[in-house]
Amino acid sequence: MSGPARIPGGARATIAFTFDGVAMRARPGDTLAAALLANGVGLVARSFKYHRPRGVMTAGVEEPNALVTIGTGGRTEPNTRSTDVFVYDGLVARSQNRWPSLKVDAGAVLGLAAPVFAAGFYYKTFFGPPKRWMRYEHFIRRAAGLGPAPVAADPDPYEHRAAFCDALVVGSGPTGLAAAKAAAAAGDRVLLVEQDADLGGTLLSDGGDVASIEVARAAIAAAGGRILTRTTASGLWDHGFVTLSERVAEPGQPGALAQRLWQVRAKRIVLATGAIERPLTFAGNDRPGVMLARAVRTYIARFGVLPGKRVVIATNNDDAYRTADAVAAAGGEVVAILDSRAELSAVATVAKTRFPVFTNAVPVSTQARATGLTAVEADIWTERFTYAADCLAVSGGFTPVVHLHSQGGGKLDWRADIQAYVPGATLQDIVTVGSAAGEVEAISPDTVALAHPKSSFIDFQNDVTAADVDLAYAEGYRSVEHLKRYTTLGMGTDQGKTSNMAALGRLAGAAGVSIPAAGLTTFRPPYTPLTLGALAGPDGGGHAAPSRRLALGDCHDALAPIWQPLGLWHRPRAYSQGGESLHAAALREARAVRTAAGIIDVSTLAKFIVSGPDAAALLEIVCATRVAKLAVGRGRYTVMLREDGMVMDDGTVWRLGETRYLLTSSTGGADRMEAHLGYARHVVASNLRVSVVAVQEAFAGIALAGPDAAAILERLTGAAAPAHMGVADAMVAGVPVLILAASYSGERAFELYPVGDAAVPVWDALIAAGAMPYGIEALEFLRIEKGHIVGGGEVDGRTTPHDLRLERMLQKGGGFVGASALDRPALAASDRLQLVGLTSPQPIPEGAMLVAAGGAPVEGHVTAGGLRVLGEGGVALALLRGGRARNGDTLLATSPTRGLEARVTVTDPVFYDPEGARYRG
Repeated sequence: MSGPARIPGGARATIAFTFDGVAMRARPGDTLAAALLANGVGLVARSFKYHRPRGVMTAGVEEPNALVTIGTGGRTEPNTRSTDVFVYDGLVARSQNRWPSLKVDAGAVLGLAAPVFAAGFYYKTFFGPPKRWMRYEHFIRRAAGLGPAPVAADPDPYEHRAAFCDALVVGSGPTGLAAAKAAAAAGDRVLLVEQDADLGGTLLSDGGDVASIEVARAAIAAAGGRILTRTTASGLWDHGFVTLSERVAEPGQPGALAQRLWQVRAKRIVLATGAIERPLTFAGNDRPGVMLARAVRTYIARFGVLPGKRVVIATNNDDAYRTADAVAAAGGEVVAILDSRAELSAVATVAKTRFPVFTNAVPVSTQARATGLTAVEADIWTERFTYAADCLAVSGGFTPVVHLHSQGGGKLDWRADIQAYVPGATLQDIVTVGSAAGEVEAISPDTVALAHPKSSFIDFQNDVTAADVDLAYAEGYRSVEHLKRYTTLGMGTDQGKTSNMAALGRLAGAAGVSIPAAGLTTFRPPYTPLTLGALAGPDGGGHAAPSRRLALGDCHDALAPIWQPLGLWHRPRAYSQGGESLHAAALREARAVRTAAGIIDVSTLAKFIVSGPDAAALLEIVCATRVAKLAVGRGRYTVMLREDGMVMDDGTVWRLGETRYLLTSSTGGADRMEAHLGYARHVVASNLRVSVVAVQEAFAGIALAGPDAAAILERLTGAAAPAHMGVADAMVAGVPVLILAASYSGERAFELYPVGDAAVPVWDALIAAGAMPYGIEALEFLRIEKGHIVGGGEVDGRTTPHDLRLERMLQKGGGFVGASALDRPALAASDRLQLVGLTSPQPIPEGAMLVAAGGAPVEGHVTAGGLRVLGEGGVALALLRGGRARNGDTLLATSPTRGLEARVTVTDPVFYDPEGARYRG
């Protein structure tokens, strides 16, 4: 650079920021790249592998060179494109992958050894003894790389949001604005997204009808549409589903919200995503001062920055001549225009009256100091010339941005006149307009022989040269996908936005085929890098999985429970009081159920409404128990099997009407049961007239259990409680509820099902009536005493109904899923693992192995263990080989990894009220 390059006039630079500790100032609206150029900074970064000096090449998200680290502490964001961050007061930016400084970088010595580190060198280090690789790895990890990830926790929140629209318009250039405005005028719900901070696209750099920006904005707003700036459409999926990444705050900037990830369903999608200018390939094309021609005029027109005072322009199309006009208007000197075409176009002919224009002219190399360009060598026809210049603006044509179209399953068509792919047939309601559809300048298809391919870069971010592509082809990597992986071409954070077409051209040239014949790599989301914080959203800090909130979540929060993650749900494990341990709290709650009454949130149970003339027939296929003879208003415990005869899940089935049933199953098996019902409905018995609707989240569920449960229910409903396994409709606290008289605890019990958003008054009324909330830890104590099985414990995918002592429940005539498999002799073998109970004077370690004595063969394992709720000693359920015939045996339950063991006695698996008198009432 020749020095500070701000064009006189315009706004004052009032924003303070630092780069590598040096204080600088920027204008409002400056990107970091614009601000650095305005402050005379040409050297911004060091390259990934060779530590070559790099400057700003582009003015957009495709930037491969000028990557920096932004922010401090937990707000540190490495590998940020300086062209895609807007400067704010206090911004801290640092260069990366250099030591001891950006200007004097010891790693630059690697450039001298570039022949050693050619394509595939990383893979070649795998040859030889493994000990060598341990030395290579240490060196490679220290020598190459980008910015280090922060170690401190990110203090800022992230958010997820969903939206629906009739028309999603991606891109706010002239065609995007026109499309959004037209859709709004037609009455569509419009969502317009723009990755920049301002609407307008090329209108901001090339001028034109700038007033149309505000006209379109007002029209969209008046029609109720929504406009999101700093928002990138990162992925396009099936059925009009699009993910958007919105930067609410700039990288490293404190704020109430950092980023928001949108999940949008759009009826129609308009892609006005523009086109990316391509660099030219020649020796030293990566040096600071070599920029894309459109980027040069963007910095001039939009940011008031002149990237160089003496500018050489190299092009194969007419678009770059606009840059010559912009440079001249800004006070710069256009030293030469090198046009690779043999004949002057009409545009070039006009330009020749003002600028030195040369045909058959191409750059062949550059000369530079450490911080910037000093000269450009060019071949013009058969002679070589050298031009003193501090900026080389290049244009190798334009590549339409087809990423989203391709991600959505759309085909691509080849256009020889622009040497690029354009959107073809699409599988969804997607329209591509403007330059993204191929409305760009035609280029000369002629290729130029490279005098120095080893220093002619194709992929700038990963330091892949033309020679690397040639070497990969020579070593047998003929597929473009293999070439990509062997050279790492296009695998940087820029995903090869500026390099892919040049690489395809080089590969096609080596193979002697056309570019379409050379193949094309796959466009995968995200279009630009996503932060892990955006993906995690509000769940960041604990885990990155989605979380489903209970309808009674606020009620539980008020009691400050110990939470237990179960699949995507979080359920109260126990309501500890006064510093109680989990165990003490659970035991207190379980005793309340045994002696008075308790309530537990069972909203997460899977629930399915099965209705239609053939509803009973479908249920008799899915359930292993008899259902058809169930009277209206009655229910039954049931189990469901897999095709191989193994128990898949258990639950209850209730006949709500003549042709209407409710099927419940376990929380953890909800998704599996939904799939199983779909399999039975659509594969096994597609002729049945029946519908199945999952209503898990439509209804909340509260289980009321204990010797006082019936009395509490009668006070609240004013009616007699239904008999065990009976059904009733009632009102509780003014809320309609469905009551199912079922017990999992062994006590008289009822499940109350109000509509989800009306459950709170029911919960509050039950507590006011004397029921104590209890969690799933207490429920575990209660069900173990009662000998009830549970998925993941006794139902472990290897147990049959016989193993679990459920064979008497099975339909005698068969016909249910898994029935035929039960006839296999091996499933009736007497030495199978079978459900038993265990008793001991001491706690029995859950998960422990069952052996006759220390060192003896393992005969089974403890599936669940706990203390007696009202008595003394421990009880447990276990799967024991040949267990049904081993009552009275004494075994050792041992867990060597935890150092626990207990002497146990084998019993029947029901420890509490085996006659069932208590739950029948």
